[in-house]
Amino acid sequence: MKQRIGVVVGLGLVALVFLLAYSQTGGGTMEYSVHDLKNKIENQDDMIVLDVRTPLEYNGELGHVENSILIPVQELELRVRELDRYRDREVVVICKTQNRSRVAASILQNAGFERVAYVRGGMVDWNVQFNNSQYK
Repeated sequence: MKQRIGVVVGLGLVALVFLLAYSQTGGGTMEYSVHDLKNKIENQDDMIVLDVRTPLEYNGELGHVENSILIPVQELELRVRELDRYRDREVVVICKTQNRSRVAASILQNAGFERVAYVRGGMVDWNVQFNNSQYK
């Protein structure tokens, strides 16, 4: 019983973080298409790709963008300091579709990151456009 209450409370907190962060995205957050991201990678732009899905998703059928950093959105607030060395670079956030990446972008902005973008359509769109290409 205690375990169920803990799970419900935990899910409620995650939902609250999603709602608050989702409502705050916008000011200063860029939105890129998967083509924009591919071009940035090919041009070796000074950026990092942050994947905010779960480890199962990251290693699953949709794959991941090569050299991306994995920090699940549920852990991002607690682990944001791991990204401090990238504060001078643009952080491009990706997830499965774009919902979690928008939340993560807001979390990063609230933590003081100034150059933040998320990828519209996420890994689903990436796979549709590039069919699990070399960027997986």
